[in-house]
Formats: sequence, structure tokens, C-alpha cells
Amino acid sequence: MGAGVAAIFKKRFGGVQELLNQKKKTGEAAVLKRENRYVYYLITKPKYFHKPTYDNLHKSLEAMKFHGLKNDVTHISMPKIGCGLDRLDWSKVSAILEEVFQDTDVKITVYTL
Repeated sequence: MGAGVAAIFKKRFGGVQELLNQKKKTGEAAVLKRENRYVYYLITKPKYFHKPTYDNLHKSLEAMKFHGLKNDVTHISMPKIGCGLDRLDWSKVSAILEEVFQDTDVKITVYTL
């Protein structure tokens, strides 16, 4: 969480030890609750210096979706995840996002930093 959007979220929301205590593995999502929102950390790679796979991203998004639906989340805002420093292809990531959330009413807003 030393670079990119993770570093920004770490500074804004804190909770590093809270995230570590969840002992999430690659393909899962760690969650912080801050006021009336959830902050999701998608675990897409085993080590910070590794590159994520589309499969691990897909699994992490499914984990986020499962938590969100269980907790009545109706709107998720996110950057173009995996497409900055990790260099995933946005067209592929976007297709995965659409597939994961296609049967839900969750609104996804994607922004760029």
C-alpha cells in the first residue's frame, strides 16, 4: 500500500492493522467500515511487487460484490483498478466488472486520478 491509489486510501482511511488482522488471501477483499461506507481493498496479488492476474482480480471483485450485496451497498466508486502501476488492460478489467455486477442493481462509478 505504498503507491498508487492504495497509498492514497491508506493515508485517508488508515486501518492498516485492521486490514492485516482480517488475514485475507489473494482473490479476496478486505473491508474497512468508515462512518456510513465501506472501503474495499481487493487482494489481487500475493506481494506488492507482483503483478495481479485477471483471475485474481475477478475473484476479488466477486468477494467485494458478495460483501456489498450482503450489506445493502448500492453504489461503488473506484479507480481503473489494476490499470495504473499494475498495467492491466482497462478493456479487459471493464469487461470483468460488467460480468461480475451484471445481475445486480449496484451502480459502479469509475474515475481517474
